[in-house]
Amino acid sequence: MRLLSYNIRHGGSGRAHAIADVIARASPDIVVLQEATRGDVVRDVGTRLSMQAVSEEGQSLAFLSRIPIAHHAWHRPRVSRHAFLEIQPAGATFRIFGLHLSAVHSAWTERRRTLELRALLRGIAAHQHGFHVLVGDFNTLAPGEVLEVRQLPARLRALVWLSGGTIRWRTIRRVLDAGYLDAFRTLHPDTPGLTFPVWNPHVRLDYLFLPSAWRAALVASEVVSDGPVREASDHLPLLTELAVD
Repeated sequence: MRLLSYNIRHGGSGRAHAIADVIARASPDIVVLQEATRGDVVRDVGTRLSMQAVSEEGQSLAFLSRIPIAHHAWHRPRVSRHAFLEIQPAGATFRIFGLHLSAVHSAWTERRRTLELRALLRGIAAHQHGFHVLVGDFNTLAPGEVLEVRQLPARLRALVWLSGGTIRWRTIRRVLDAGYLDAFRTLHPDTPGLTFPVWNPHVRLDYLFLPSAWRAALVASEVVSDGPVREASDHLPLLTELAVD
């Protein structure tokens, strides 16, 4: 299964053709979209790709699929800004949990992201011993990665300093401590894998995690840079290939 995660920026309005072109070049089976708040754009992209398109107005998460889907649902824990999306392909117990954590780099928002992640993990506890993945825009940095504050817009640099001047990047550490593998970093320990912003990538915000017990199912994970990526969004998509029955 080829699974693509793609933040299409502000609903993707006026960019369906470019978004579809980027996705087509990656040839995914399922696409988990973030900032997909425009159902008409999601359907337009799905039509261009001959993929099933599923969205809900006002929700950030949506998906496209070439394969039959048995079940999907949005779940919104009380502390979360965005609902997370559950997808179960037909004929499989494997589940995909798409998420889009709160944005903006600051100590305050990092605390919010850790609360959102904790709520997500509680919500999927029944599935944590089976094969599943967490995928999406986490809006945070992994342990050991560095935020180049000087590259942020002035208003965001000010927010970093107002919230204490330094950010303890705890959200991804919580995922790893819960027993998950960072798919891209597992396969590419020395490659930056930067995904944002597309015109000057300097941070990795987009991830796929799977339980460490299922390491053998991880085949490939790559940041996609082919096609009109600059016209399509401010994020580069993340493509992961999984060995799924």
